[in-house]
Amino acid sequence: MSKLEIGKQTERAGDWLSRIPGRLHGWIIPLAILLIWELASALQLVSATMLPAPSKIAEQFIRLILNGELLEHLGISSYRAGLGFLLGTAAGLMLGISTGLGKLAERTLDPSLQMLRMIPLLSLIPLFILWFGVGEFSKILMISLGAFFPVYVNTFLGIRNVDMKLIEVSRIYEYSRWELLGKLIIPAALPNILLGVRLSLGAAWLVLVVAEMMGTSAGVGYMIQDARAYSQTDIVFVGIVVFAVVGKLSDSTVRLLENRWLRWRDTFKG
Repeated sequence: MSKLEIGKQTERAGDWLSRIPGRLHGWIIPLAILLIWELASALQLVSATMLPAPSKIAEQFIRLILNGELLEHLGISSYRAGLGFLLGTAAGLMLGISTGLGKLAERTLDPSLQMLRMIPLLSLIPLFILWFGVGEFSKILMISLGAFFPVYVNTFLGIRNVDMKLIEVSRIYEYSRWELLGKLIIPAALPNILLGVRLSLGAAWLVLVVAEMMGTSAGVGYMIQDARAYSQTDIVFVGIVVFAVVGKLSDSTVRLLENRWLRWRDTFKG
């Protein structure tokens, strides 16, 4: 096949994609995977026990919603992830601002925090169980720790990347320290801070799964673990899909805030 023919085929594929509304582009690959998966299951190319058909997973999903089990587990998981995320984000934001603004705070706090950041979070689980047991406090504390570092690192980086020329302009206007922080430094660092919040949300849901598998009687992570013990693969997939959807909705919420709060940026849109 000549380069000219390849180019024409690529052009035709591009024309076909351009006819699909932009908001639906993200659904093309997931729907294609689901279609291939369903066909493979219908033709019995894969084991129904190891990889149930999407239609079977959907049936189990509806059943768990109707009997209230899924909503109960999801409510408990959302509470844990939400509270842990808020605590970790607040701490990361405050310490990131402190170390970003002050050399003394950076020299005192940052080396210890960076050393703690390098410790794999999963290796701390035995200590958390020994110190705090397997109750709600230990789970929320683990989630907070996982959510802390993305916000802390990105807040620090965002503040240190503020253009020095803006600081010099603020001196001309005789800004107070609080005005400098609220009107210049935080807005300039906001892209990095919001990136940290997005990464923190992902970390919160990731740690939640581990926390709910280490000793609990409720939550989506517990539901997955319980289903694995009884080889209920369709319920395992329901839990995975729930985490994926809730995580995506959380991330999309932050992205909407980014689009609203960062409209002043003149950046490449692709």
